[in-house]
Amino acid sequence: MDLSRRHFISTAGLVAGAPLLRSACEAGEAIKGFDQTQTDVDKAQAWRPFSDRKVRVGIVGHGVCKFGLQFGLQHHPNVELIAVSDLFPDRCAEMAKQAKCAKTYPSLEEMVKDDRIEAIYCATDAPAHAKHAILCMEHGKHVATAVPAFRGDIEDAGRLLECCKKNRGLVYAMFETSVFRDDLYAMEKLFSAGVFGRIVYSEGEYCHPHVIGAPPLGSYKDWRKNGCPMWYPTHATAYYVGVTHKSFVDVSCQGTAAFDESERVPNAIGNIFKSEVGLFRTAEGGIARMMVCNSQGEYLEAGRIRGEYGGYNKTFVGDKTGERRYYDAIKGGLRLKKGALPPGVEAGGHGGSHGYLGDDFIDAILRGRKPAVGVIDALNMTTPGYYAHISATKDGETVKIPQYSL
Repeated sequence: MDLSRRHFISTAGLVAGAPLLRSACEAGEAIKGFDQTQTDVDKAQAWRPFSDRKVRVGIVGHGVCKFGLQFGLQHHPNVELIAVSDLFPDRCAEMAKQAKCAKTYPSLEEMVKDDRIEAIYCATDAPAHAKHAILCMEHGKHVATAVPAFRGDIEDAGRLLECCKKNRGLVYAMFETSVFRDDLYAMEKLFSAGVFGRIVYSEGEYCHPHVIGAPPLGSYKDWRKNGCPMWYPTHATAYYVGVTHKSFVDVSCQGTAAFDESERVPNAIGNIFKSEVGLFRTAEGGIARMMVCNSQGEYLEAGRIRGEYGGYNKTFVGDKTGERRYYDAIKGGLRLKKGALPPGVEAGGHGGSHGYLGDDFIDAILRGRKPAVGVIDALNMTTPGYYAHISATKDGETVKIPQYSL
């Protein structure tokens, strides 16, 4: 199957939006994931301001789901919202009204010229994420994008990495929601404390069923229709990469098409698969099963891990060594719950992750530190899906995955 760049040029857009059709979101229905606001916060960990400085921010992309304003940046006490933008004038006006922002731009290309703006969040169409991040950094802006880091064009991975190397003083962040879900947040803390040892086996599952007969979720230039499941893998792959900050080295993947052969109509890139499941070898030598599935059943952004001394599936279970390491870590002050958010910033959806991702981005800028998902983790979450789909088109042939470093 030809996966060269020419398949994606026609689908690359400028700023998030949607076709002029009635989608599930526009119909006022709750979008799966957005309604998952339950989260367990350690209220004893009060938010404390690090600085009085306000980062001057621009936000791009209202789209069908108003995603640009979902992360609380417009309410953050360390943010001055300078401007907002969307390609669709009516959505741009609505965005400005909701954010109480007087200044608007018709496009990101115009916004990046504003020297007042220090940082931009791009809630734009997935095929343009890498291009938009690069554009922002080339204009001296810190940047965060929605997931994935890129979509479809593997050359974007290299371009994004090179741009980050050339602009080391700028923060690049990808807003992968799973890293601030309660379970993955705890897993990452325990892994970094050495509680699990090396990870023998891990699973990540992103299952987004579409209700039969319901209107489809819209997307700018129909990008959601012109791809494959594993091009949107990060909610699943985060359950290894976000825990360990390590990578996958190869993959064997299988895809499932419609059972009725008459319904197996290839889309714009020739894909017929509705779901894809990959078996990945990890950099540690372990195995990971990652799934992106659109069939019926519960909505899932979930995962679990099993290590040398313990595992985690909603809670920790370990052998004697693991239990000792666990209790020593807790006794030493390790906290497994997220602390409080800044006043006015809500946790939001996708497991109460939205506000934490926005706060993390601003805090990383103020402190000059790496964000929760920097460019290496972003590529290690996104790129494996690209190669998993190649494997699926070759009936599960094992395919090597590139390794990245700054």
